Parts: sequence; C-alpha cells; structure tokens
Amino acid sequence: MNTRQRLAALLSSLISQLLLLLLIFPSNSNPNYDFLSPLLLHLLNTSETAATLSLIPFSKKRKRTNFSESDAPAGDDLTRFKLGRPDSFIRRNPDTFKKFFNINSSTFDWLCGLLEPLLECRDPVDSPLNIAAETRLGIGLFRLATGANYSDISRRFDVSEHVAIFCVKQLCRVLCTNYRFWVGFPNSGELESVSTQFESISGIPNCCGVICCVRFKVNEESIAAQLVVDSSSRIISIIAGFRGDKTDLQVLKSSTLFQDIEKGTILMNSQPLQINGVAVPKYFVGNGNYPLLNWLMLPFDDPVSQSNEENFNNAINLMCLPAVKAIESLRNWGVLREPLEGEIKAAVASIGACSILHNMLLSRKDYSVFCEDLSDCSFHKYQSSLSPGDSVACAIRSALVTKATEFQSQKQ
Repeated sequence: MNTRQRLAALLSSLISQLLLLLLIFPSNSNPNYDFLSPLLLHLLNTSETAATLSLIPFSKKRKRTNFSESDAPAGDDLTRFKLGRPDSFIRRNPDTFKKFFNINSSTFDWLCGLLEPLLECRDPVDSPLNIAAETRLGIGLFRLATGANYSDISRRFDVSEHVAIFCVKQLCRVLCTNYRFWVGFPNSGELESVSTQFESISGIPNCCGVICCVRFKVNEESIAAQLVVDSSSRIISIIAGFRGDKTDLQVLKSSTLFQDIEKGTILMNSQPLQINGVAVPKYFVGNGNYPLLNWLMLPFDDPVSQSNEENFNNAINLMCLPAVKAIESLRNWGVLREPLEGEIKAAVASIGACSILHNMLLSRKDYSVFCEDLSDCSFHKYQSSLSPGDSVACAIRSALVTKATEFQSQKQ
C-alpha cells in the first residue's frame, strides 16, 4: 500500500475514533444528543466508505480467482486455502464458508471490502506483512470461528505463527475500535421501536431489552460479560471483562450501564407510560440473580398454575428467548466455545469482535452461525430473585401483569 493509501485509511481511522468518543461519551447537558446519534453513525459509515473509495484511483482492482469444487484439493481441510494469492483455491460453496468462517461467501466479500483499508494500513513500520486483506480477514475469521490454535492456522494459511497472531489481533482491534457502534445502545427514538417489537410478541409494553450475564472460561478462570439483547437477538449493549466469580448483581452494579440508568441518562429519561394509574418507565427484563427494580422486571417465583402471574412469567419467557439465542450463537464461535488461552485483554477483544460480527450478520440476514435449537439451554428456566423488590417496583410489575393477561385472553 503506498503513502497516499496509508494516509487515507489512517485519516478514516482517526475520524471514526473521534466520532466514537462523541457517541460513547456524550455531554449530558446537550439536549440534542438523540438527534446527533443517527448523524454520528452516518458519519462513521461515511468515513469508512470514503477510505475505501479513496483507494480506487491509486490501486489496481484485485483480481479474484475462483475455482470450481472440482478444481479444489481433495478433502475438507484448508491446508491449501490461501486467500488472495494467485495459487489460491477459493471454495465458494456455502458449507465450506459456514464451517470455517461462520459466514457465507457474500458476507465475506462485503466484510473484506469494508475492512480492507484498515486491515492493510496498520502493519509494523519496519516490517510490513505484504499480505492481502482477504488473507488477513480469512486468518482472523478462521481463528474466531473455529478456535484453532496458531500452529494450525500457520500451517493452513502458509504463514508464520507470529503473522497469524498479528492478523487475529489486528482484526479484533479494528472491529472493536472502528466498528464498536454496531453494539451501541439505541437512542430514545430507536428504543421506541425496540419496545414495540417486544410488545408484539408478549403484550407487555415499554420493554427495551433483555439483560443477562454470561461467562466464558479463560485459562483456569472465567470472565463475565453483561449483555442487553433486543427482540431480534441483536446485542444492543455488551460490557465484558468482569471476574467470573462475581454474581450477576455485582456485575450489573459495576457496569457503566447501571450507572447511566441510575443517573437517568438512559431508560429513565423518557416519559413513563400510565397503566391502571401506575407510571411505568422503560425497563429491561431479566431472568437470573437480579433484584426486582423499577427498571428491571423479573418473573414471579412459583406462580399458581393458570394464574395471572403465570401468564406474566410466560410472557417474560418469550421475551427472554432472543437473549438465549444470542448467547448460544456467540458460543457457536469456536474461540468462545472452548476455554480461551492467553491474556484477559485478548479474550475480551475476542468477545467484543464476535459480538460485533453477530450483529453484522444479523443485518445481512446471514444466519450461518445462529443457534436455532434451544432445547439444551437453561437460561429461560426461572431462578429466584435476590429480593422481593420495593413497593414501586412491585406496583409496576402488577400493572404489567394486567397487560400480559389481556394479551393472553385475546389470543384464546
């Protein structure tokens, strides 16, 4: 890549990171932030597009060599899978891409075009890798999708282990730095759409997401990640890196999400909905070791069969299923399925990268990695909350019970 190309990609990266800082750390005194958020997201996308377009006049279009399945080496392994090289055997059949990259071939091409400027501009100054973006992306995705060790990656892609490690870290860094907005928390206007979708499946209004805590093994220990998921299984918030021995409540209270809600920056800054004389704010639903709060609704413990409380629990169960699917889909990334090795920082980066890829795949309707069979999942089974909740939280839940009952009656 020449100097002009590097400069274009570097400027794109700097602009993206500056806008991300504005997006992630907005001024609380700015009443127009809800208007600016979509604009910032637009500018983030525009800066990446501009960097890609800036390469067109200065570089020759990369020739892609596609081979039929009969031309490819026998067997399913990737020993000779060398993306972006003249002697490469690029298998475009769906099964191969799903197996080795957790995405289909068209998503691979889209992702390569999106990330190419940033993947090719961050080599060490004294020793550029001179490896095509396709190969870099292939190495990084192969590691995330399969959890393969670096010696295996080195053999399959015909690169040194040092290069393999660099490519994997580079992909995670680019995704977590420049595309973090893919898991950004929705603004007030977008939350209305989120709550409408939840109401359509449960009859319960004003819900803005399912909150849950999932743990991943790292070396001999574990780290916890707190997720908020919408009705389509899209991750709208993720905070990872907590010690795995912390309880769900401890993780919640340690998170910036909790602090923002308590300060009234999000959720509690909107007009509440009046139900039977009760002011119902926007809230999350959960199903774990959390307390009942006025912005966190939980199912009832041991409800009487066919009671209104059981109707409410069934509604909560339906709302929690998208979070179950999101968690299991994340675990379908091989690097998260098995115990992670190495530094905690690298493990957190892998969790973040897989979460961003999860949302990217959803946006493209690419369900290569998504989990459909939830029969072995236990997240949706009820657990006791830590406290009965204060009177305000109980009143809000009781008001929502009537909505769940009305919805159930309409279905019968």
